[in-house]
Amino acid sequence: MSLAPGSIESLSLDGPAGRLEALLNLGAANAGYTALVCHPHPLFGGTMHNKVVFHAMKALNGLGLPVLRFNFRGVGTSAGEHDHGHGEQQDVRVALDYLAKRFGKPIVFAGFSFGAAIGLRAAVPHPEVVALAALGLPVNADGREYTYGFMDHCDKPKLMLSGGQDEFATAAQLEKVFARLAEPKRLVIVPEADHFFTGHLETLRAELGDWAREITSLP
Repeated sequence: MSLAPGSIESLSLDGPAGRLEALLNLGAANAGYTALVCHPHPLFGGTMHNKVVFHAMKALNGLGLPVLRFNFRGVGTSAGEHDHGHGEQQDVRVALDYLAKRFGKPIVFAGFSFGAAIGLRAAVPHPEVVALAALGLPVNADGREYTYGFMDHCDKPKLMLSGGQDEFATAAQLEKVFARLAEPKRLVIVPEADHFFTGHLETLRAELGDWAREITSLP
């Protein structure tokens, strides 16, 4: 039985550490793009059901894109153990490869927090990824400093969307990262929002949706 657009398909991906639990929100039959959304840090409660991840999915799915979410290794029913971002990059590549093989369409990547910091490392070089959205991109978090020099020469469209009160990256830190990025790029700071966009999730959803609509040339 085929599922209709708007339906949610529960599936498993074959990851290097074992099966990865995933959800696919189906899109329009004629969708020209697909999307992947990656969740925040597993050791601090991050899952594919996180509110920011959910709203990001809704923004992209609302444009008709099929959107895949998955739990990193060791989260939910996904096999394996947390690998401090190393193995998780492999998990992201598995998810991107799944979308590319199933749909044969260009992919919009979006990641929140840890999901952005780790996911971008897999998404930037992936040949099917055509646009990148970093939500709540961390600079200083979970006892480490995240750096993004690997993105400096990436010419894919990029969105950095964070709160002005983000606990893990100040506006000044994000502006420094953003300044090094190649065009095309967009930086959006929601002044009163914290790392989780508390009370500002609709703003996040609108900003992400507007950007994705522009870069996919959707009406």
